[in-house]
Amino acid sequence: MTVSSHPAVPAPTDPATDSLPELAADPATFRVWALPGMPEVRPGDNIAELIAAAAAGPGLPGLADGDVLIITSKIISKAEDRIVQADDREAAIDAETVRVVARRGPTRIVENRNGFIMAAAGVDASNTAAGTVLLLPTDPDASARAIRTALRDAIGVDVGVLITDTFGRPWRAGLTDVAIGAAGVRVLDDLRGGTDAHGNPLAVTVVATADELAAAGDLVKGKASGCPVAVLRGLPSLVGEAADPAATGAQALVRAAADDMFRLGTSEAVREAVTLRRTVREFTDAPVDGAAVRRAVAAAVTAPAPHHTTPWRFVLLESAQARTELLDAMRDAWIADLRADGFSEDSVAKRVRRGDLLRNAPYLVVPCLVADGAHPYPDARRAAAEREMFVVAAGAGVQNLLIALAGEGLGSAWVSSTMFCRDEVREVLDLPAAWDPLGAVAIGKAAAAPAARPPRAAEAFIEVR
Repeated sequence: MTVSSHPAVPAPTDPATDSLPELAADPATFRVWALPGMPEVRPGDNIAELIAAAAAGPGLPGLADGDVLIITSKIISKAEDRIVQADDREAAIDAETVRVVARRGPTRIVENRNGFIMAAAGVDASNTAAGTVLLLPTDPDASARAIRTALRDAIGVDVGVLITDTFGRPWRAGLTDVAIGAAGVRVLDDLRGGTDAHGNPLAVTVVATADELAAAGDLVKGKASGCPVAVLRGLPSLVGEAADPAATGAQALVRAAADDMFRLGTSEAVREAVTLRRTVREFTDAPVDGAAVRRAVAAAVTAPAPHHTTPWRFVLLESAQARTELLDAMRDAWIADLRADGFSEDSVAKRVRRGDLLRNAPYLVVPCLVADGAHPYPDARRAAAEREMFVVAAGAGVQNLLIALAGEGLGSAWVSSTMFCRDEVREVLDLPAAWDPLGAVAIGKAAAAPAARPPRAAEAFIEVR
């Protein structure tokens, strides 16, 4: 690979022609250079005209078919008048934000309207007039297509266009430029189904070509050099019109939520998991991975508990036989209670049918309270309070379990049934007398998305003294 110098250093020239040297006929070589002569961009400016004029400057080779233009998004934002006053920055971030992913102090990592995960929704105070901030282009792919079309119409060249911005990266220090808009460039290079040099199959390799080109362009543009455009030459195979324009747009680089294993941030991950934890009343027949349940139990037993005890036990009913035997015994105990309460046989039958939620689940967990370590008290008041401490701790463990199951992509429903027939549950499951069943948790894949939950204002549940 051959790369021209940083714009602070004069670009290499051929003494005979005073122009950039031509590439050798080597498919493994390309050249990238910053485009000098770009003026300060103002609202309404035609970016394609400015680039064409700058590229025709003295000592420059102009633009050619197969070139890739790598353009800093800030000049697109300026041309499209995406400028707001700096004192409106927080409001602008709010307006551009779809979802807060992570927050630390005043710093927010958010998903913006284009689906990009980035700091402050891309609202930027650099390289703009004092007292103003820039928003990202409304539709960077459309902006890239317009520039590509305008250059083809004006000077007859078929170039690829990338619009770039600076992103931080999880797990990696430092920033890099990536493509947020693209036209006429193959943004992804899908190598799946091929083999490497040793004949090994490539199963997951999809190269983010547009991001690699964006980073190459940033090496010569710099962040504060006044050179917002770079030209890359030597990779014409990446440039061309696709049957579907979206295939050469940067939106193809945005990972779908369903495929994103790292969608959640830090404290927001907890809040999102709590939100995801919804009671599921209908499950599919898909089997439940017992290892996922065990990981959820590992999270459950991190809950706080009194006196440094571990008052949780979780009975995993993984066999259909164990579930059926337990549910049959619970049904019989419930029918006996209903009859003792004077319900008619029709009413008993209806109630039993409504209680089939647990039977429809492919996996059951029976959480149990084990109050080993509870302090003995001679009076009923303190003894009751001591037990309540352990019950609260067990509830915290079950809540952890439900949240962790949601994080594993499993639906759940915590129902109280076993608490009304504890003796029968202990007998069927062969549990020690000191184990106190605290309901049952049905687990499985949700058959449908839960209905929208009405918002609950925290203030309605708060009293301040």
